[in-house]
Amino acid sequence: MGIGIIIASHGKFAEGIHQSGSMIFGEQEKVQVVTFMPNEGPDDLYGHFNNAIAQFDADDEVLVLADLWSGSPFNQASRVMGENPERKMAIITGLNLPMLIQAYTERMMDANAGVEQVAANIIKESKEGVKALPEELNPVETVAPQAAAPVKQGSIPEGTVIGDGKLKINLARIDTRLLHGQVATAWTPASKANRIIVASDSVAHDDLRKQLIKQAAPGGVKANVVPIQKLTEVAKDPRFGDTHALILFETVQDALRAVEGGVEIKELNVGSMAHSTGKTMVNNVLSMDKDDVAAFEKLQELGVEFDVRKVPNDSKKNLFELIKKAHIQ
Repeated sequence: MGIGIIIASHGKFAEGIHQSGSMIFGEQEKVQVVTFMPNEGPDDLYGHFNNAIAQFDADDEVLVLADLWSGSPFNQASRVMGENPERKMAIITGLNLPMLIQAYTERMMDANAGVEQVAANIIKESKEGVKALPEELNPVETVAPQAAAPVKQGSIPEGTVIGDGKLKINLARIDTRLLHGQVATAWTPASKANRIIVASDSVAHDDLRKQLIKQAAPGGVKANVVPIQKLTEVAKDPRFGDTHALILFETVQDALRAVEGGVEIKELNVGSMAHSTGKTMVNNVLSMDKDDVAAFEKLQELGVEFDVRKVPNDSKKNLFELIKKAHIQ
């Protein structure tokens, strides 16, 4: 038993948002798109829904993400739902990209979750995905007064041991784009990290990029930008014993410096390396030159293994087989 997802809309909006979701989260199984075109009537749309559901397994529960409450896609999905009381279904309207990404995330995080539980989690996240910049444009939420205000804690004194005193590196990734949609919405929940650390000397000295990265962090996860040297210090600081980190490197050379500095990285996810003059395309998202290859070889000598994946649902590729086929000069 699983959850089949139907994305439904007036016109081809559902097709477009499905494509966007695949770009960010990777291709997904058990996803169907239903479009209601200008030359079609309610019965056509009703047939589309039944055909979509027929593509799922008989015991799959069904989640419909529709564009408008009381719109034709919603109405026909409701009709199908009413005619199939034996099948667990849920319909959520207000279709947006955060909603679709959260649906994928919920399925990935808990394969046994029911459609009603998944729907409840999606509603919260999809609402929080509506934000504005400048931040003062966002409405101020009224918070109920608490009995007592929490005492603000100061900085933790040096030498304090928290937990077992060891930074947990849930995921270390090379990604030229650093913290972006795929990392925020797919890799962060997959890694179960509670803090994102961007380790880059250049970004650490760029106030604008630092601000953009902090704004891109998903809800409930704090993002920090630090130089490589600071990362090596943090990795040995016992105050970070309860931290489960997702570490992002802009280059393989930065990752090598961190490992040589004592950061214990057992596996390195190689996600994206941008093309530039003098580099050779290894696959559609990785571009390298001889210096990059030498850095990967040095990391291998230091005991680091490699996981070549753009998004969590991709199958793992062998890094050095890709390099060999590319004939990097």
